[in-house]
Amino acid sequence: MKKRILLLACLLVGMSACTRNNDDDTMVVVNTPETYSFERDGNSTVSFSGQTTRIQMANEIINRMKDFSATETILLNMFSNENSSFSNEDLNSSSKNVKSKTAASKDFFESNAAGSAAVRADFEGWLTAQVNETFPAQNTVASAGVAGQIADGSSTRYVSAKGLEYNQAFNKSLIGALMVDQILNNYISTGVLYAGSNKENNNNGVVADSKEYTNMEHKWDEAYGYLYGTSADKANPNETIGSDDSFLNKYLGKVDADSDFSGMAQTIFDAFALGRAAIVAKDYTLRDAQTAILRENISQVVAVRAVYYLQQGKNALATETPDYGAAFHDLSEGYGFIYSLQFTRKPGTNSPYFSRAEVLSFLDQITTGNGFWEVSPTTLETISTEIASRFNFTVAEAKD
Repeated sequence: MKKRILLLACLLVGMSACTRNNDDDTMVVVNTPETYSFERDGNSTVSFSGQTTRIQMANEIINRMKDFSATETILLNMFSNENSSFSNEDLNSSSKNVKSKTAASKDFFESNAAGSAAVRADFEGWLTAQVNETFPAQNTVASAGVAGQIADGSSTRYVSAKGLEYNQAFNKSLIGALMVDQILNNYISTGVLYAGSNKENNNNGVVADSKEYTNMEHKWDEAYGYLYGTSADKANPNETIGSDDSFLNKYLGKVDADSDFSGMAQTIFDAFALGRAAIVAKDYTLRDAQTAILRENISQVVAVRAVYYLQQGKNALATETPDYGAAFHDLSEGYGFIYSLQFTRKPGTNSPYFSRAEVLSFLDQITTGNGFWEVSPTTLETISTEIASRFNFTVAEAKD
């Protein structure tokens, strides 16, 4: 009777769950922590410094892509962290790099080396094209089929012959290929969480060598780090959500600021925090429920921004005097978010919401011929509708 009463109490308490204590067969309440703070014997067990480093590296790369003095060699070296190419010496001395974790998840790429290589080649292609196509045309006025500069209000954008900003393609595509892929398809995957003796060690409280955390705890933390690794307050990151990096954190903030998606940032944080608490409590059913929440909501962030930018680009092109600079900037960002869709994850499956083939088809449709210079509003609307239809939102909700 006592167990049944406690179970009912658990169901009535918001943001909490119950798990059975295997030692004495009683029920234990697992509450959602207000902050991402976990300790063992008075010491923090949270660690994701590698993720912080890679976000910092990625930020330097996208900034350097706008520096006309950068060479192809420098940008490629930054991607693989070779030959001390960063301005930050701590990054140069790090054993980490962005390239090795791009399209590198266990679930999607461990048995798909060719797919991983193709994605990395795309990123290296954008770095190379920025230097070899866009930089030489710095003082050329862009036009259909001609790379160069184009005005966007008070800003000047530098685009390819098809109107694409390679730096935006690299930036927004990396959100999917690095951050989303590593979170959804790697670190919160049971294949990673249960690797080796991780489950047995977590059940028995056995920590990693010379560490305060179990390997399972650490893997979950590393997923968390790809979203919050450069947050001002890493234990309470929603205070500054959207302003802490140029990647997933930034765009979660933007989606959350839209009244149609308000609360998404809290939903995602709570899933991370409760999932980590569930690992501590050894409640893997509860943990896996948080995995499903993360896969659904983080995937939706990518989709919402893809539709948003396609719609913004469509609207800028639809004016009596098309604002090509604004349109091409929006469509370049949309290009990257579309690319990122191949790294999303449908809960309960081993599949993305859109396959690579589908993603490449979308990108071919908006870059065929002279690309953004002649893409039709109908094409942008059709792709927007198709993306939204696989998620729980409408084009109208995402476009503002």
